[in-house]
Amino acid sequence: MTHPLIEARELHAHYGQSHVLQGVTLSVARGESVGLLGRNGMGKTTLIRTLLGLVRASGGSVSVAGRDMSGAPTEKIVRHGIGYVPEGRGIFPNLSVRDNLLMGARSGTRGQRDWTLERVLATFPRLAERLSNGGAQLSGGEQQMLAIGRALMTNPDLVILDEATEGLAPLVVAEIWRTIGEIRASGIASLVVDRNYRAVLAHTDRAVVLEKGRIVLAGPSDSLASDLEALRRHLGV
Repeated sequence: MTHPLIEARELHAHYGQSHVLQGVTLSVARGESVGLLGRNGMGKTTLIRTLLGLVRASGGSVSVAGRDMSGAPTEKIVRHGIGYVPEGRGIFPNLSVRDNLLMGARSGTRGQRDWTLERVLATFPRLAERLSNGGAQLSGGEQQMLAIGRALMTNPDLVILDEATEGLAPLVVAEIWRTIGEIRASGIASLVVDRNYRAVLAHTDRAVVLEKGRIVLAGPSDSLASDLEALRRHLGV
């Protein structure tokens, strides 16, 4: 039996008295791309942060590749093949582009080194032109490319992208989605959050919609894309 790369079962999380996640069950299989949709404040980022141990779950369980990771520290969770591109990018502003990339470099869970510095720079030529620049000297789009490149340098089995294209110029947005498509085609699984539901559904195999901390809609992405009434009801589109 092949276990999901990551799986949440009846996951609950609180911020103080606020019950943010209310029994969420979600999984991502090897090679699968899953979209996570929902209006602002519905729990998407909290779900991701709880999966990664950045927010402590108040109930339920999280497993990675069949290993129970409930309550485990984040560094232990991601060592099992997860690359993370956080909302806000999380790059190191005082380190060069090269150092930001190399600090994440390691073999994957099966010893794979498919994503090297050379491959990342070929994927993002703008970064190749700015290798010695500090992270703080980059534009927002270049910082996002750097954050994605750094995640790929871990040679992950699964990449989690939170607000993949937020606040970026249209040309950069197109480049980010092209890269997400390349990640998907390469067989790396992904969990993608973005406000552009059309783009998410076009680049994923299936998707779920969160509303007030619960999954209220789920299914194959192409089916959801054609269910405009349901999308309008739950996403306000």
